[in-house]
Amino acid sequence: MKGRQIILDHIGGREAAALMVDGRLEDVLIGSDAPAPGTIYRAQALRPVKGQGGMFLSTPDGSAFLRQVKGIAQGQTLLVQVTGYAEPGKALPVTERLLFKSRYAIVTPDAPGLNVSRAIRDDVRRDALHLIAKSEMGDGNMGLILRSACVDADDDAIAEDIRAMTDLAETVLSDAAGAPEKLTEGDGPHLLAWRDWTEPAEVETAPGSFESHGVLDALETLRSPEAPLPGGASLFIEPTRALVAVDVNTGADGSLAAGLKANFACARELPRHLRLRGLGGQIVIDLAPMPKKDRRGFESALRKAFRSDGIDTALAGFTPLGHYELQRKRARPALFELLP
Repeated sequence: MKGRQIILDHIGGREAAALMVDGRLEDVLIGSDAPAPGTIYRAQALRPVKGQGGMFLSTPDGSAFLRQVKGIAQGQTLLVQVTGYAEPGKALPVTERLLFKSRYAIVTPDAPGLNVSRAIRDDVRRDALHLIAKSEMGDGNMGLILRSACVDADDDAIAEDIRAMTDLAETVLSDAAGAPEKLTEGDGPHLLAWRDWTEPAEVETAPGSFESHGVLDALETLRSPEAPLPGGASLFIEPTRALVAVDVNTGADGSLAAGLKANFACARELPRHLRLRGLGGQIVIDLAPMPKKDRRGFESALRKAFRSDGIDTALAGFTPLGHYELQRKRARPALFELLP
C-alpha cells in the first residue's frame, strides 16, 4: 500500500503502534513492563559511586543511577526523569533535567528561553509561533521549545498544548518534598505515536490491524539476525551481553565494488534496523572490504542516515582493525524481549 499508515493495536497483550511507509515497516513501538522514558520520580539519594561520577537513587521501581551529582548529599530528595531503558540487572538511567514533552510543545523548567524548531524555516510562521509562546509563557522562569509539528498546526491547539505541559510542570515541581514516589508515567506507544509521528498519515485503530496490514509478518522477519540489503548484500545484527555486532556481507556480488556498495547500503539501512529491533549501547560494524579512501564517504553517509533517526547516536569512528564503532542511547526495550 502506498503512503503512510499509523496502526494502533495490541500484540501479546501489550499496547503497540506501527508506522508503515509504502508498505514497509519504518518504526514500531511496543509497551514494556519497565518504566518508560519520561517517567518522573521523587527519588532519594543513596550513595555516590567513586570513580564513576554518579550516585545511586532510591525510587519506587528500584534503584536508579544519576550522573553529574556535584552538590547532592546522601539522603537528599530530588526530582529525576527516566532517560532510557536499563540493561538487564542495572539501575534505571535518570537525569535531573526534566522535560515535559507533547506533540507541539516541550516545557523545560531548567532551561529558560522561548525557542522554535529550526526545521521551521518560514520567517512569518516563526514570528507567529514566537508570539504564541510569549503569550502563553508570560514572564515565567520556565523555558519552551515549539516542535516542528507546529508548522501546519492550529494556533489554538498549540496554545492548549503549551498550557497543558506548563500546568503539568508546575504540578510536578511543587511536589518535590516527601518519600520516594512516582509522579508521572512515561508515554505509552499510542501516545508516543501521536506525539512523534506527526507527518500526515492514515490512522488505523481497528483490532487486528497489525495482522491485516502486514505488521505481524514484518515483525516475524525481525526475529532473524539477517537483514537483506539492496543488491543481494545483507547485514547480520546480533546483540551480545557486551555490545551489538553488525556484520556486512556482500552476498553473491563478486565485482570489485561489491564491498563498497554493501557498506554504503548498510549506512543507509542500519538506523532503521536498530530502531525496529530496539537496540542500543555499544555497536560495532564489521564492514565488507573497501579502500581506505572511501572511509570518509561511508562515515558521511552514516552520519546523514542517523541525523533523521531521532535516537541519540554518537559516531565513534574506525578502530585499528577497520571496524566502525557507534554509541547509541537505549531509548527502547529490545524487540526480542517483547514479542510473544
